[in-house]
Amino acid sequence: MEEELVTLAIHTFEKAQILKTILEAEGVEVSIHNVNLIQPVISAGVRVRIKKSDLPHALRIIEDVRWLNDSDEEKEVQEVRKKILIPVDFSDYSIKACEIGINYANLIDAEVMLLHAYFNAYMPSSFPYVAYEMGAGTTDNDESFKEIVRKVEADIGNLCAHIDRKMKEGTLPDIKYEYTLREGLPEEEIISFAKDYRPTLIVMGTHGKKQKNRDLLGSVTGEIIELTKAPLLAIPEEIPFDDLKYAKQVAFATSFNQHDLIAFDKFVELVGNYKDATIQLFNISTSKNEWNEIRLTGFNEYLKKNYPDLKIEYTVISDGDLLEAVEKFVTDKHIDVIALSAHRRSMITRLFNPSIACKMLFHSNTPLLVIPV
Repeated sequence: MEEELVTLAIHTFEKAQILKTILEAEGVEVSIHNVNLIQPVISAGVRVRIKKSDLPHALRIIEDVRWLNDSDEEKEVQEVRKKILIPVDFSDYSIKACEIGINYANLIDAEVMLLHAYFNAYMPSSFPYVAYEMGAGTTDNDESFKEIVRKVEADIGNLCAHIDRKMKEGTLPDIKYEYTLREGLPEEEIISFAKDYRPTLIVMGTHGKKQKNRDLLGSVTGEIIELTKAPLLAIPEEIPFDDLKYAKQVAFATSFNQHDLIAFDKFVELVGNYKDATIQLFNISTSKNEWNEIRLTGFNEYLKKNYPDLKIEYTVISDGDLLEAVEKFVTDKHIDVIALSAHRRSMITRLFNPSIACKMLFHSNTPLLVIPV
């Protein structure tokens, strides 16, 4: 009987070939799949597959070689310990994010870190002359800053007391969590902290549809979506559940490209523990033509072949306005969570063309799972 093959990694064709060469030099038999036979060098979702019995040896080789760390843009080998980062601002919707994040952490046996970043609008005391010219004494500024810190410490204390009470009552799982306070702009501090912390998932609250007409870049959650390298789950204030186990219909948006195949693997890692959920594939091109039907059907068949245990259905959404089409799809299919991949873009691009993820964030009351690739 032929030994079972497992997927060790998914990379571009070039990286897959490098990894194949390294592993075979160490005696590990490797095969690569998903190569574009016409133009192999443009393949992005190439699977590096090995025998299941070789997996421990192969993982040790990757860890020793550290071959992925040749640039800041390459993904490092993840730490074994899973981590959930929950930025909070003490609003009702960030409390909802805490509940979702803690329940999810309990499911996957992850540690939890609450993060609050506060901005000091007062002139720092290291510039007394400037402060004096502006009519503000340094003593007053120092006291004002101390008052900000006291309020922040009181707020985080109240939030922790709320969480502890719910754990004691049994409405939240009794797991260990920590918190950290950072001074600075929230979006900058969250990204900076996440870079070192390397969370498995960031969980953030949002007003959702109420803010769809506000400046997209004015939202911290929207800014983090554009900048994060970690998957992010945006939780609207008014969702009816506090645990993802109640999400029975999870939609995955696709443009039928290789990035989406990579994102789907990460998506499965994040939601694979929810065995009762049905995954609804849908296109985000708003072009209901025969070609899209064929591509989405092919995408669906590929996923069914590689993920036979998942319940997968697919829909080609109607022509017209993308957000309206998505909203109708969400209503018709009773979607509980929407997932989609996101690509990092320049600031200029983001200013004049906010991403689909950000647009959907402010147009829907449905949780949004954004997966950077």
